[in-house]
Amino acid sequence: MSQPNEGAPRVATTTAGLRGTKWDPARLPKDVNISVHPLTTEDKADVTGYLFRRGGEQTVVCAMHPRELNVAQYLVPDLLAAGTAVWIQGSRSPGNDIRLEHETAVLDLAAGQKFLRSAGGFTKTVLQGTSGGGPLAAFYCQQAALAPEQRIKRSPGGRPTGFEKSSLPAPDGVVLVSAHLGQGELLLRCIDPAVIDENDPLQSDETLSAFNSANGYKEAPASSSYTPEFMARYRAAQRARIERIDAYARKCLATKGEARKRLKETPSRADAILAAYSPIFTVWRTDADPRCFDLSLEPSDRAYGTLWGANQTASNYGSVGFARVCTPESWLSNWSAPSSNASMVRCAGDVKQPVLMIEYTGDNSVFPSEADFIFGALGAADKTRVKIHGNHHGRPVRPDAPNGQIEAANTITGWLRARGFV
Repeated sequence: MSQPNEGAPRVATTTAGLRGTKWDPARLPKDVNISVHPLTTEDKADVTGYLFRRGGEQTVVCAMHPRELNVAQYLVPDLLAAGTAVWIQGSRSPGNDIRLEHETAVLDLAAGQKFLRSAGGFTKTVLQGTSGGGPLAAFYCQQAALAPEQRIKRSPGGRPTGFEKSSLPAPDGVVLVSAHLGQGELLLRCIDPAVIDENDPLQSDETLSAFNSANGYKEAPASSSYTPEFMARYRAAQRARIERIDAYARKCLATKGEARKRLKETPSRADAILAAYSPIFTVWRTDADPRCFDLSLEPSDRAYGTLWGANQTASNYGSVGFARVCTPESWLSNWSAPSSNASMVRCAGDVKQPVLMIEYTGDNSVFPSEADFIFGALGAADKTRVKIHGNHHGRPVRPDAPNGQIEAANTITGWLRARGFV
């Protein structure tokens, strides 16, 4: 593996969201049939799945991300060519963190699994989780393996999950591609701890800023250099900020819950309003993981910068970013590391299906220690880890490097064949 500072400096281009993740249309088999399937979940929500098949397939690879819907996912052409069908599914609220909770996303994924096993006619399903789709797949596998009465009964925000009365068909295999630890664990490492007041995010404690030259920061393309002492203070302050937002979210939910209790005893308009009120809040400055700017921290093939690019001012202060707009329920379920159920820390050990884990060596969202943890924690007896050069979406970090997306697809194809899926 080349060292980060060898040769010409590399700077990350913007790769967040779906940019750089779509297929090359010329590689899509000409005989593919694409069908759209509106489904209803067991809690009566509407979701949509997109089925790609050429005919005769017995195995379907199922890709779902809790927050995004990428119908033109880059792995689709090669999986079809290998002899599997592909199912791309959206959640009930793609692109909408206000409505998303991972507990409802499990029911969304289940609707697709039930359809594929029954109307779809497939005998085997393989979950494919890219990025945040990985922790969702692990959470689903965990809950599907439990007896209904043992499943999680309430979301972190207190809503009934309905898992105990839901059918959660277990998949036959799992493929993880650049899967991170979970949205909460991801945010824990990239939230900016220098924020003094959540209501005034322009105010900073500069002694905790990763973008203060006095703390070791350097502008791109030079690598920053943070001391161990600074990093220890920084990580502790990040957790403290998460815990403060947790406390706010729980206070909001407590106010609502108390109003509901009073309504049962003595109805009043004031309590009716409080019981219905669901505050929406903004979480600013969530793109500040020092490892993205100090390439000596957990060395890898990655470029300087984050998933959102090298301009941290735009990504940290701009309107688009992780966890930017939340409700108390969505914050606790998705973005709170202490509270979220959908994390590899909580779920990876319960994944018993055969697992292929693909790690991109230039990923600036999943770092070597995290990939080590995920693979070590997976409970599967049959698990395989493959390292491929590429950024978080498999794009080459070096211009002379091969296309990691194609290499990943070839690796998945070989793994599926070796285990009789095709």
